[in-house]
Amino acid sequence: MQTVEQTMKDTAGKAWAKRPLIISGPCSAETEEQVLQTAQRLAATGKVDILRAGIWKPRTKPGMFEGIGVKGLPWLLQAKKQTGLPTTVEVATGKQVQDALNFDVDVLWIGARTTVNPFSVQEVADALRGVDVPVLIKNPINPDLELWTGAVERVARSGIKQIGLIHRGFSSYGNTEFRNAPMWHLAIEMKRRNPELLLINDPSHICGRRDILMDVAQKAIDLDFDGLMIESHIDPDNAWSDAKQQVTPEKLAEMLDNIKWRHETAEEKEFITALEKLREQINHLDDELIQLLGQRMKIADKIGEYKKNNNVTILQTSRWNQILDRAFKKGDALGLSREFITKYFDAVHMESINHQNKIMNS
Repeated sequence: MQTVEQTMKDTAGKAWAKRPLIISGPCSAETEEQVLQTAQRLAATGKVDILRAGIWKPRTKPGMFEGIGVKGLPWLLQAKKQTGLPTTVEVATGKQVQDALNFDVDVLWIGARTTVNPFSVQEVADALRGVDVPVLIKNPINPDLELWTGAVERVARSGIKQIGLIHRGFSSYGNTEFRNAPMWHLAIEMKRRNPELLLINDPSHICGRRDILMDVAQKAIDLDFDGLMIESHIDPDNAWSDAKQQVTPEKLAEMLDNIKWRHETAEEKEFITALEKLREQINHLDDELIQLLGQRMKIADKIGEYKKNNNVTILQTSRWNQILDRAFKKGDALGLSREFITKYFDAVHMESINHQNKIMNS
């Protein structure tokens, strides 16, 4: 006869193997009542496989709520016993790994601020030696696939067999639409390099606000991600951290109901070829290029205002030559012909001149 612990471990194993895998729960564990109520309402939806909660919260600035700490781990354990949902928390140190395991946390994840630091990842990996627990690894804050890959390799060398990836977007200067720019092509490339690894999407941290969660979640599913991690809170507007990106358990269930889940059948596989997936990568890169060009033109508009106010001509030949020379050097290194670079920058330059013309003559 199985013990309660063995039954829970089996449940966690089944959850890890499920596709799509849905992970949800509050950004931060705040109070015992909040954790238990959120868990109960998420379990009641029948759509969540693993309960998440932030116990330790690495924050950008001091003075922000940095998590309830070890005090919250018994709440998660109680939530698991009440609902049967396996649990997962973020860990950033060896001590946090041990604390989480002491309270039977089923899945650990390494956050973006940790992934970016090989020293921290190695400390976590060392604490995982001899442990049989699934580990999810978020992409680093900055768009660096080698750092992400390095974190995977360090955890794998510690003996962990079940490793997954979480795509939560990347910091990007000038990005205004998202909290963290998705840069889908990087997640796709990481999956191409590691086809055996679970890849789930974290719309909450990509979006930073709940009104666009659905769009990002749908795009992830369309790109054949293995699941979603979405933050849920019983009272999102009054959450102690990241209030704008959290949704109620009931809203989460509604969102999941409205996602178009695409499953490959034998017939459909004939049409989902390597060529189509490569074209999808091109589509996302084109989207990002257009967004960047839009940002470039906004800067050109500011330059136009400056030129108008200081009675300076639009065309500055020396500056244009500098742009072309710089582009040629970069293009040569990337295998782009000078003919292409010239045509591309001529088009960009003309659009910039048109923008400034409108401002100068308005």
